[in-house]
Amino acid sequence: MKHTKNAKSFASRWGFILASVGSAVGMANVWGFPNKLGANGGGAFLLIYLLFVFIFSYVGLPAEFAMGRRAATGTLGAYENAWATRGKIMGKAGGVLGWLPLAGSLCIAIGYAVIVTYVLKALVDSVAGTLMTADTAVWFSEFSSKPYSVIPYHVIVVVGTLLTLFLGAHSIEKTNKIMMPLFFLIFVVLAVRVAFLPGSLEGYRFMFMPRWEALKDPMIWIWAMGQAFFSLSVTGSGMIVYGAYLSKKEDVVGVAQHTALFDTIAALVAALVIIPACFSYGLDVGAGPSLLFVTLPTILQDIPVGRLFAIILYLAMIFAGVSSLQNMFEAVAESLMHKFPKLSRTAVLIILCVLCLGFGIGMETIDKWGPWMDLVSIYIIPIGATLGAISWFCVMKKDELLAAINTGSEKKHGKLWYSVGRYIYVPLAVILCVVALFMQIAF
Repeated sequence: MKHTKNAKSFASRWGFILASVGSAVGMANVWGFPNKLGANGGGAFLLIYLLFVFIFSYVGLPAEFAMGRRAATGTLGAYENAWATRGKIMGKAGGVLGWLPLAGSLCIAIGYAVIVTYVLKALVDSVAGTLMTADTAVWFSEFSSKPYSVIPYHVIVVVGTLLTLFLGAHSIEKTNKIMMPLFFLIFVVLAVRVAFLPGSLEGYRFMFMPRWEALKDPMIWIWAMGQAFFSLSVTGSGMIVYGAYLSKKEDVVGVAQHTALFDTIAALVAALVIIPACFSYGLDVGAGPSLLFVTLPTILQDIPVGRLFAIILYLAMIFAGVSSLQNMFEAVAESLMHKFPKLSRTAVLIILCVLCLGFGIGMETIDKWGPWMDLVSIYIIPIGATLGAISWFCVMKKDELLAAINTGSEKKHGKLWYSVGRYIYVPLAVILCVVALFMQIAF
């Protein structure tokens, strides 16, 4: 199979890694990780999370990169290609099943764009200074509970992100080479500032001193596993398309582990900003969306040059949000162009714009956004992630998978790598899916 006419390769290894980090680094790091860490035992959660990140970056993430590179296309073609190792009819079945994880990318992009819209609203109000004098709870409620109050910001987020995809891999790479270094720099600056807040030491103790008895709680393991899955974007769709743009000279396990390393650093740096700040002010570290839009602005109002730090914070979050949206949109765009070759990239991006705004504007209020994201994270994403894991390690022929993984690798991966994938990674994906479906847990 050849690349679609609109697909281009990343120009460099670091360009690919930064784009992959950009996809992984998003609200799952800035908001989700500190929130889950705060609500699930602090240091104990962190240890378990790091274990799952190691496992998933060793087998799950490189498998998705390798499948995209092998098929030279995104989600639909990769599933068809993997299943076709068992015969032509199986290949067609795989191509049909690939629509589910692809739908997950689109559905989560629709909801994700809403939260990035909230962030843009917060950035604009920080620049204007109004956020620094407002009652943050009232301020957040005014636009998050009032229909159609943030449409201009919503349009800017969706259209702006889609414009960065116009040149495919090249424009994704260029924008992430700017956004990701700035994201890390901004959060390091914020973390240094938070370190000087009175009482912040208790936040560090909470993060890094595990309560060992918490390791006995199975739900902490489940929450940590879910966070690792979604933080690394191992969802059976998004990372496949970036793999399609990866050179055959690259070691997919190596680039996956670099991606995971920087993603984990991003999560930790975000937690080093949010958790010590919450401890300093005696606020709830597991507060959900209000953590970003009520808790943090309240803290920033109270510190010197808080307005500047608010601008810095929300600008970094815009970078994180847009880089993740790029991946979700690109996954869908590339697959549509692969499936329907007559569609131009411009036409596909217009279709995505209409779909995202058409569905998204109706769920701009938090009471509609929440149930939508629960639906996606309980049903579509866990099933897609599990379908991907089973497709690579249980359906695809072992020799074909190992050949795809070892392309470009100096150190060949064999029985150990495959065994970890089939007998550890796949069962973990199935467990996560079963827990999500039967316990109705939104990760």
